[in-house]
Amino acid sequence: MKSSRHKARELALRALYQEHLNGSNPDELMEMLKTDPEGQKADVGYFEMLIRAIIQNQASLERALEPCLDRGISLVSPVERAILLIGAEELINNVEVPYRVILNEAIELAKRYGGTDGHRFVNGVLDKLALVSRSVEVAHWKKTHAER
Repeated sequence: MKSSRHKARELALRALYQEHLNGSNPDELMEMLKTDPEGQKADVGYFEMLIRAIIQNQASLERALEPCLDRGISLVSPVERAILLIGAEELINNVEVPYRVILNEAIELAKRYGGTDGHRFVNGVLDKLALVSRSVEVAHWKKTHAER
């Protein structure tokens, strides 16, 4: 069973993809939630926060992602780009969500909606971003899991 936050991320991916394809504005993206049957299972507040934050911070999120990419952000597929933006927003601005949760959620979305090896690409990029944006948390996690 998927959590309500997972559903919110899934809807955010779909909304960002729509925005990429036809330039929907944030209010149209919020309306998408109301008409989507999956929207009833989603954490509506989290979905709205993600969409508004990603749209507001998109340029800075893309700048943060650029050094972690092997190509320009404009060359990344729209689905994987949306997943990376969601992951970057959460890594940089939602420190209450553990970085491993963010990576796992992004990988699951990429496996379901991305290209054949999209989940590997997303994992690599967000792992690099986590090393920069959450270095202490990453080091602690690696230390505690290396001891096991």
